[in-house]
This record gives sequence, C-alpha cells and structure tokens, in this order.
Amino acid sequence: MKIRIHQLAFILLMLSFGRVQAQAPEGTVPGSIKTVNGTIQNGYIKESIRKKGNISFYENAGTKKKVYDATELESFSIDTVQYKCISGDFFRIICTGKMDFLQKASNASGKLSYNGTEPIISSGTPGKAGDYFIYTGQQLVQVDKISIPAIVSKQLSNCAAAVEKAKSIGNDIAAFSSVVTIYNEYTK
Repeated sequence: MKIRIHQLAFILLMLSFGRVQAQAPEGTVPGSIKTVNGTIQNGYIKESIRKKGNISFYENAGTKKKVYDATELESFSIDTVQYKCISGDFFRIICTGKMDFLQKASNASGKLSYNGTEPIISSGTPGKAGDYFIYTGQQLVQVDKISIPAIVSKQLSNCAAAVEKAKSIGNDIAAFSSVVTIYNEYTK
C-alpha cells in the first residue's frame, strides 16, 4: 500500500491535533466541584475568586467552560486546597471536623446575580477576604482579637485541651487553627 506524502502529512497533522485537544485548557489545574444539588464532577478549574468571585470549570480537556459563583456550589477543590461556599462567598478550608476553621477568599457583598430574569443583590457574609472564621452548626463566626474570648468560653468550653491551647496562643488568629484541630480531635 502506497502512502503519498500529502496523506502522511495529513495523518500527522490530525494526530498532533488530537494531542492538543487532550491537553488541559490553558491556565487551569485539575480539581473537582460539588454543586448545591450534590453532584460531584472532576475536571479542570481556573479560579478567579478574588477578582470576579467565581471559578471556570471544564469537565474534560477541550470542552467549553461553565462559570460558577459560590451560590451555585457547595464546595470545590484544587489539588489539596479545599473551598466551602457559604452565602455566596468562597472560604478556604484550613481544618475541618465538628467545627471548621475557614479563611474568607471572596467578598460577594453587593454582587449582582440572577434568579431567572430577576436580579438579586447578595448580602454575602461578614468580614473581608483574608479574615478567619469558625463554622459549626450552620453558624459562621468571625475570629478576631475581640471575639476569641467569647468563642473560647461559649463554643470550646467543653474541651479543656482546646481552651488551654487558646490561652497559650493569645491573640494569634492564624494559629487558632491549632485550637480548632484540638477541639475536633477531642470531640469526635
């Protein structure tokens, strides 16, 4: 069977085109999403959380993207970093268990979205991007120097080890994750 040069060139071009199609879309990383209806999908994610308050999701390499904001997702993960969506905002999960320790990653306050054709302005969550929160029993509480004593006395009082750890770290808000980790270990 004779293959002509132009046929060989066409075959090679098609093979290389197939490889390009199988590559991940530019600027994306592997990840997964969980929608508000509980559907879990794996694919590729390009996050624009701080800039636009959304993520772009590609189910497979080469497919068209779907843009999600935090009202449409329950959670998503990129590599080992997990995010939880609460009241239209994205939160990076620092530790999880009976009590979650989160860092706010977006600010949906005043963001316009649509329910069909009806515009809805999101009230979002308190605080600004970068602030820390504990989340337990569907209640989001901001962790700051003023709120730490109340959190320790009201929500951690049944765990002496967590109370001791909270006293030892003082007002180091970022280190409060170690307090929450201890609380979660002792209250399983």
